[in-house]
Amino acid sequence: MKADATQFDALAERFLAVLENERNASAHTVRAYRREVGNFAAYLAATLGAEATVATVDHLHIRSYLGSLYERGLTKASAARALAAVRSWFKWLAKEHTIEQNPATLVSTPKLPHHLPRVPSVEEVNGLLDSMGAADRAATKDEAAAWPERDRMIFELLYGCGIRNSELVGIDLGDIQWKNDAILVRGKGRKQRYVPLGDEAARAMRAYLPLREGRLRAAGKLALVADGPLVMNLRMRGACRLTTRSVGRIVKRIALDRGLASDVHPHTLRHAFGTHMLEEGADLRAIQEMLGHERLSTTQRYTHLTAGQVQRVYDETHPRAH
Repeated sequence: MKADATQFDALAERFLAVLENERNASAHTVRAYRREVGNFAAYLAATLGAEATVATVDHLHIRSYLGSLYERGLTKASAARALAAVRSWFKWLAKEHTIEQNPATLVSTPKLPHHLPRVPSVEEVNGLLDSMGAADRAATKDEAAAWPERDRMIFELLYGCGIRNSELVGIDLGDIQWKNDAILVRGKGRKQRYVPLGDEAARAMRAYLPLREGRLRAAGKLALVADGPLVMNLRMRGACRLTTRSVGRIVKRIALDRGLASDVHPHTLRHAFGTHMLEEGADLRAIQEMLGHERLSTTQRYTHLTAGQVQRVYDETHPRAH
């Protein structure tokens, strides 16, 4: 802690330590909260003075902070994320009896437009996956182009299992339960769940694993052969685990090469997983379990019925449709 640290700084650090050590928040969540809570703590010190205490903060200060974010050009979504972090911080402060009431509860969340990403059709996704093969090897040595067996497996797992990008890169070889046709994944808050391993994803994995082993042995990283990261980086650097950023580049490049929309990214495939299963009649709660959603309302948002499907259902079922 800096010598000139304020009470706001000290309490922010304590809250972040709780997030990381007691609540098992992911590294991504801790980084995001450190940024948002740290920025608000700095704002409070500048506005109220370095000697001020957190007990003097009220809802007007929080609203004023949100106003300053808008003045800096931040979007409503960014302001909503900042407010969510502030709310969590002050909820913890109230629980610890550092403050009597949580002033953040009096501040409304900025209303966000309900934009859902366009979901590729079943035909589009199947066409993309069927077109991927060993013959697709690019001449370049770029991370996002040079290992087609790995890249096909990435697509099969993202779409076939509905997992998040972070969950994909976090899979270790020991997490694959071949006998049970399942994979252990670690979701938000490090919560663990099993997801089904489909036939196509399993085939893609079996095509990739011998190449993975060969590259590891050639790099002299024998300890990682049996239980290292599943999705490896091309050059076998460090712990060899591929990054989420690289997965994003791989997905975008291949999607663009196959004629899909430019906004396709790893989460698009997760969204397609839920939407396509719902369209085929899967139970919403089963989809919720596979996606690892805590609330059913989140699943309902991700697996929305498309306007086209609603029209088809109406045409096929309503007696006055024709």
